[in-house]
Amino acid sequence: MNHYLLAVDIGELPLGNGKTLKNTYATPAPLINSLLKNSLTIAGVIFLALILIGGLGMIIGAGNSDPKKAESSKKTLTSAAIGFAVVFCAYFIIQIIQVITGLNILGD
Repeated sequence: MNHYLLAVDIGELPLGNGKTLKNTYATPAPLINSLLKNSLTIAGVIFLALILIGGLGMIIGAGNSDPKKAESSKKTLTSAAIGFAVVFCAYFIIQIIQVITGLNILGD
């Protein structure tokens, strides 16, 4: 009989070569680890989308001679860069904590 404090059902996720990802996590720790490992990828995709949106906004704002749209696009680009820098620094802070404490936080 298994007693779980928290079980998260992620279903069957095929990984290739006939293997599948485990369908439940017994504790939230493995789920958090997988999210942390992929946080830079997710942040990169969001960063790319915001860069595209901000860049197109600047082009459209400059073409329409609308300084408000250009300023809004600059804020979008600045916020995207700051957000990505925060996520990037957080990842390296986790790496430093792993080295100092010897804990395997990201499960590498």
